[in-house]
Amino acid sequence: MDAIDRAIINALQDGFPIGPRPFAEAAAPLELSEEELIDRLAALRDHGVLTRFGPLFNVEEFGGHMTLAAMAVPEDVFDGVASLVNAFPEVAHNYARDHQLNMWFVVAAESRARVEGVLTEIQECTGLVVHNMPKIREFRVHLRFEA
Repeated sequence: MDAIDRAIINALQDGFPIGPRPFAEAAAPLELSEEELIDRLAALRDHGVLTRFGPLFNVEEFGGHMTLAAMAVPEDVFDGVASLVNAFPEVAHNYARDHQLNMWFVVAAESRARVEGVLTEIQECTGLVVHNMPKIREFRVHLRFEA
């Protein structure tokens, strides 16, 4: 990453314009063209610096529910279990961890009952215990890079 990439990441964490040409609006304060911003964001994704670029919705503000879940998955079946878990449209993120509980994922759905149903279905189809860790309090962390 160069100084421009760091400036892009810093600037876009605080919001993204809504309008007819949002990338042009976001690029202007960075002294970039719309095309330069789009190309740099694509490169950051292609190189794995950014894993996604898009809105982050607070599902609870829409009346939904979400939870963090974890499983202890044997290494020899990890990829297969990951495929089963990821097949649920309610699974928003899924991460491998170096820990006894080595698979962590977020489930977001329209209701607490559906979240619990997804966790139950995952447990039934994998044969593994799913640990439900609902949010007690939210902390916002902003990643900032020196330019």
